[in-house]
Amino acid sequence: MARIALDAMGGDFAPRATVAGALLALAELDPVHSIQLVGQTAVVDAQVRELLAGELSAHALHRDRLTIVEAPDVIEMTDKPSAVVRGKPLSSMAVGLRLQSEGHSDAFVSAGSTGAQMAMSMVMLRMHTGVKRPAIATFFPSLRKTVVVLDCGANVDCSATELVQFARLGATYAECVLGRPNPSVGLLSIGEEAEKGNAVTKEAHQLLVASGLNFIGNVEGRDLPAGGTEQHDLDVAVCDGFVGNVLLKFYEGIAPLMLETLTRAGIDKDKLEAGLRHLDYSEHGGAPLLGVRGVSIIAHGKSSPRAIKNAVKAAAQAVRSGMNDIIGERLAAASEGDVE
Repeated sequence: MARIALDAMGGDFAPRATVAGALLALAELDPVHSIQLVGQTAVVDAQVRELLAGELSAHALHRDRLTIVEAPDVIEMTDKPSAVVRGKPLSSMAVGLRLQSEGHSDAFVSAGSTGAQMAMSMVMLRMHTGVKRPAIATFFPSLRKTVVVLDCGANVDCSATELVQFARLGATYAECVLGRPNPSVGLLSIGEEAEKGNAVTKEAHQLLVASGLNFIGNVEGRDLPAGGTEQHDLDVAVCDGFVGNVLLKFYEGIAPLMLETLTRAGIDKDKLEAGLRHLDYSEHGGAPLLGVRGVSIIAHGKSSPRAIKNAVKAAAQAVRSGMNDIIGERLAAASEGDVE
C-alpha cells in the first residue's frame, strides 16, 4: 500500500491540474493506494467538488481514497530555495514532505519549484549514508528502450566520486522501477575512448571500471537517442547536472521541431502526434530525486493532469519496489567495499 502526498498547489496549472491528475491516477492505481492532496483546504476541496460534478464525474467512486491535508502557504517560483526551507514551514511542499518524514506518507510528488523541493527533501528526508548530493533522474526515450539519465539539474558541478554514486543510484532505479536486471551504465563524454573528456570524466571512468557496476564505458550524445552503442544497449547514462539539464531541455524541443517540420511537409498531424507521443515528458510525469531517504518525485512545472497522473503512478511504483531501502543497502555495501 502506498500513501502518496501530492502538492496540490505546485505547478503552473495548479490546483486544477493536480487535483484532476490525482483523480485520474486513482482510477488506474490498485485500490490499496491512496492520495493526500496537500494545500489550502478550501481551494482544493472546491476544485475536487467542481471536477467530480463535471468532467470527472465518473471518478466519484474514488473520492474515499483522497484526503485533503491543510497547508496554508504556497511556494512561489520566485522564492529562493534557501529561504523557503525555514521561511515557509507550512507550505504545501513542506507539509507534504513532513508527512513522509513522520511516517504518515510513503512518497511525495510536486510540480512546484525544483530547487525548493530538492532543498526541502534533503533537510526533511535526509540523505542516504555517504551521499553528499542527490541527483535528478530523468527518462529519455530512445530507439531501443528508455534510458535513465542523471544528474539532470540538481548539481551543476560534480566530482568523479559523485558521478559514481549517481551511477549506483541510477542503476538501482533502473532495476527496481524499470525491471532491468544488471542494468548497463555509460558515462557521457565527448568520445568513447577512456582518455576522452575533462579531468573529472577521466577519473570517473577509472572509478566506474572498478565499481562492480555493469559499466560499458563512455557514451556520446548520439548514443542516447539510439539507446546505446553499436556494441551495447544503454540503461543508465551518467553526467553532471549542467550537461544533463542542457541535454534534457534539448530533448524537450525535439518533438515540437519534428512535428512542425513534418506538418509543413504535408504529413498528417494526428498521425505524427501519435507517433511522437513517446517523446512527450508527460508520458513519465516526474523525475525521482535519488539519494534522499524517501521518495520525492519532481514533476514538470507545466504538468497537465495526465503528467501528474503518471508522476503519481511513478511514485507508487517506487514505493512498491522498495527502491529506497535497496539504494541504502547498496550504497552501504559499496562504502564497506571502499573501506576494505
